[in-house]
Amino acid sequence: MAEVHFTTHLRTLVPGAPFNVAGATVGEALESLFGNEPHVRGYVLDDRGVLRKHVCIFADGERLAHEAALSRRIGPNTKLYVMQALSGG
Repeated sequence: MAEVHFTTHLRTLVPGAPFNVAGATVGEALESLFGNEPHVRGYVLDDRGVLRKHVCIFADGERLAHEAALSRRIGPNTKLYVMQALSGG
């Protein structure tokens, strides 16, 4: 099962993290997580089910391309890190 970690800010929403979840893709793993933690969905995905603009995901230390992150295939030992991207000037 993949392991899903959250940054400190998001961990306030899911104090039980990290979570072990099933799924062949990042999106499936997150859906598995949302089944038990539905309140997290809105912080990670928008109303269309797309990764929010200021959320990024790393899989085993590799930053995933935003538009392809949810479809990325993962293995049973993958470690996913969900974080809010920072922007500014």
